[in-house]
Amino acid sequence: MRNTPVPRAAMQSLCVFALVALTVAGCGGAPILANEPLAFPSPVVPSPAPPRPADPIPIVLPRDDGPHDRLTEWWYYTGHLTATDGRRFGFEAVVFRAERGAVPAAWASHLALTDESGERFVYAQRSEIGLQVDRSPRDAAGVPTGFDLQVAGLIPELVMAGAPQFAAPWRLAGSGGADRIEAALAAEEAAAAGASFGLALDLRPLKPAALHDEDGFVDLGPAGTSYYYSRTRLAAEGELELDGERLQVSGIAWFDHQWGDFVSVGGGGWDWFAINLDDGTDVTISVVRDEDGLRVLGYGTVVDADGRVSHLDDEDFVLTTQSQWQSPRTGRVWPSQWTIAIGDLFVSLRPTLLDQELDTRATTGVVYWEGSQVVSGARPLVSDDEIGGEAYVEITRYGAPGR
Repeated sequence: MRNTPVPRAAMQSLCVFALVALTVAGCGGAPILANEPLAFPSPVVPSPAPPRPADPIPIVLPRDDGPHDRLTEWWYYTGHLTATDGRRFGFEAVVFRAERGAVPAAWASHLALTDESGERFVYAQRSEIGLQVDRSPRDAAGVPTGFDLQVAGLIPELVMAGAPQFAAPWRLAGSGGADRIEAALAAEEAAAAGASFGLALDLRPLKPAALHDEDGFVDLGPAGTSYYYSRTRLAAEGELELDGERLQVSGIAWFDHQWGDFVSVGGGGWDWFAINLDDGTDVTISVVRDEDGLRVLGYGTVVDADGRVSHLDDEDFVLTTQSQWQSPRTGRVWPSQWTIAIGDLFVSLRPTLLDQELDTRATTGVVYWEGSQVVSGARPLVSDDEIGGEAYVEITRYGAPGR
């Protein structure tokens, strides 16, 4: 039976309980992904839940588009948009979910825009606690048939400065790849970010979902295990609002959905690459590092133009860093240019802007760099022609954690 959402106005008592347990100040202000699981008694004795099958459980869509009762989960879009006047943009829209013991689920959301033509990067973040965020559709048995997540809580810094606690929700929703993004900054968020922006996008899949590590179940070693699939090529169309100007846009997006019993920023970090080449090939690779920054795991997936999926082991690709950039705000030094070799395919990536750093310690407890790329690919054994494309890169945990 589906849980009944709690009205936002009734969340004050839940916030008091949850935030004491999470050791934070202000409703929704927990750095949710940085917390270890809690052993905290619930004020209500829950009904016994049926035993969960042993991992790995086969991924079934659209059921597994929906939320899961696991320590960590996220729904993640990155993409590239072109306006009718030719201006180009990159975007990120993500919702995180965290369970940390017998407290209500905590949520965070990040929204970022790279104005490639205007050479600026802006972002905002939100967090909220409670069942009311999850509006996902479910069948008569309570099984999800997709996801509908709506995060409305402003970060504590804005609330303490006089902003209202909640604003119009940022919404990520979808089922089977027919997805919708509706997210715009409130006035207080826009003032803090230095720009007003928002997205209203419809997305549809151009290829079937790709299960990573062949069956969608990835062994992260000491860090735990994770279910992980992607829709690597989505057609995006809709409206982008920037500083009061409304632009009709279209482009290509990438969707990642990952969940499991792992604490995503509890140890080292990772480098993640998502590449859409103009010949129809989609590539993602991930490199996982330990607390000392040493590479402990690498894996990837190639989806060809016809949607056929191939798994990459660590030894199947060579990732080389070509350059670095130091943030003037945090002092962190980030890799900023890469080459990737996979068989006869060579790809060069260069950021469209050097500064695409997000300081999200107020919501997820981490500073990370995520941004759009200039792409140059080639298959020299096949042709002398260059292959263009689009790409996004995310890199985390460079510099001292928690700073």
